Amino acid sequence: MQLHDKAPDFTLPDQDGHLVRLADRRGHWTVVYFYPKDNTPGCTLEGQEFTTLLPRFRAAGAEVFGVSRDSGKTHCGFAQRYDLSVRLLSDPDHAVHAAYGAWGVKKRFGIASEGALRSTYLIAPDLTIAAVWASVKAVGHAQEVLDRLLALQTAR
Repeated sequence: MQLHDKAPDFTLPDQDGHLVRLADRRGHWTVVYFYPKDNTPGCTLEGQEFTTLLPRFRAAGAEVFGVSRDSGKTHCGFAQRYDLSVRLLSDPDHAVHAAYGAWGVKKRFGIASEGALRSTYLIAPDLTIAAVWASVKAVGHAQEVLDRLLALQTAR
């Protein structure tokens, strides 16, 4: 995915079983962040940071969605355990990950494996890609996304 590309459409269930359709987000800013696994340190930190800033994202007219391969049941437990208020979407066959380029080969401790690539996409109200972050480091990332959102809105 590159800037100004049309964002791949998707329909995925959230942690409560409600379907989220990107097409329904037309006219609104949307943050979609892909993360490897619920209940892991980096993913927990990223979810907590987005949750902390969620009121500011919403005040700017944006909604935040975290996407992993985990089930809705796992997402529900993860959200409750860490008091996360971002909506967590389940992509068990990693089709949406692949469509966004958030699935591929990564190295951990020198060992290559295929899996989710921690990345984030800011989607403009016209459903095009407004910003892309690849190889995300969890610490401070949510603030970086919020800053870019606000800068883009100011520039319009």
